[in-house]
Amino acid sequence: MNQERKDAPAHSGGHVPHDAKPLSGRVAGIMVLVLLILAVLVAVAGIIPRVRARGTLKDQTDIQAAPDVIANPPKQGATTQQIILPGNIYAFSDASLYARTDGYLSKWYFDIGSHVRKGQLLAIIAAPEVDKQLLQARADLATAEATAGLAKTNSDRYQGLLTQNAVSKQDTDTFVSQAASTSSAVKSAQANVQRLEELQSFEKIYAPFSGVITARSVDTGQLINSGSGTQLFRISAIDVLRVYVNVPQIYSQAAVPGSTAQLTFTEFPGKSFTGKLVRTARAIDPSSRTLLVEIDVDNRDGKLMPGAFTQVHLNVHDGIETLVIPVTSLIFRGHGLQVGTVVKGPNGDQAKLVEITVGQDDGTTVQVTHGLDANAVVIADPPDSLVDGELVHVVQPKEQREQGSHE
Repeated sequence: MNQERKDAPAHSGGHVPHDAKPLSGRVAGIMVLVLLILAVLVAVAGIIPRVRARGTLKDQTDIQAAPDVIANPPKQGATTQQIILPGNIYAFSDASLYARTDGYLSKWYFDIGSHVRKGQLLAIIAAPEVDKQLLQARADLATAEATAGLAKTNSDRYQGLLTQNAVSKQDTDTFVSQAASTSSAVKSAQANVQRLEELQSFEKIYAPFSGVITARSVDTGQLINSGSGTQLFRISAIDVLRVYVNVPQIYSQAAVPGSTAQLTFTEFPGKSFTGKLVRTARAIDPSSRTLLVEIDVDNRDGKLMPGAFTQVHLNVHDGIETLVIPVTSLIFRGHGLQVGTVVKGPNGDQAKLVEITVGQDDGTTVQVTHGLDANAVVIADPPDSLVDGELVHVVQPKEQREQGSHE
């Protein structure tokens, strides 16, 4: 009994509430959560600088890896294009001289390279047969004229006697008919004489126009046959030369009379001759799809020669606005002809590939007719690995830097 009483107060004084255990668990959970938050904060505090460092490193690497390029705006091209085409030079007038009568060459007066005037005697052909035939024809003409004169006298006499009824009408008609027939014979003889005189005149070879003898194919004593069998001389007028050029169909509408052209020759380095387009064929050759044009060039100084080859720099007005860029700017890939341009991006200058259409190409520069903006900045010599959107570092060429330092 005493023991029970002794233990009772102790039991009652040491009683633990029922919610003591849940409270301690809640505190432990809070502490764990706080520890987790602290761990996350520590981890985040360590990761963010690393991410930033990696991003900075990547940006720096991209910047350092960006290729150095030289970029300039394109130049404005002229609406007048100059196309270079091969041309053949011909004399303004060119003729081969042949004989119209048979005989032997008696004498010639001018050799190749000689300048002659129109109507100047070049050679003489000896044709004694023609001379004798002319003498005979003139004698026949004289006989015919005498016969005709007698017939006319008898006709007039009988017509007068007929009015007096002294002769018959039949005899009068006979003499009138004889007078008419003999008059026709005279005309025939005159025509024969004229024909032989003209044939005799062909014994002398005259220059048909002023020019230069470019060929002499006969010599003294050589047998000459009439017709086109044996060429005696060839003469060319070279004060003005004709240059024939085949212009491609694409430029045919721009090749109009009045356009100027410059002619260059390998034998005249550094010098050009000015010509003028005077006429066109007004038809496209279906085999070559070209337009034949004629350019006349002044050659009174005699420096140019017919038969020569020339490079014709023809100025054509096409009215198309073009931009001129270096040939080295062109990029040849599977997407077609492109150029690299520089545009501003979020991280600096970026490359932008643009497809273009080109016109004239002179080997150093090329004219862009479509696809390129006048305000664009074109990369002069893009690397082979250049891709669209790639960062680039634009630098100035050495010449520009030196010029800027002097200023």
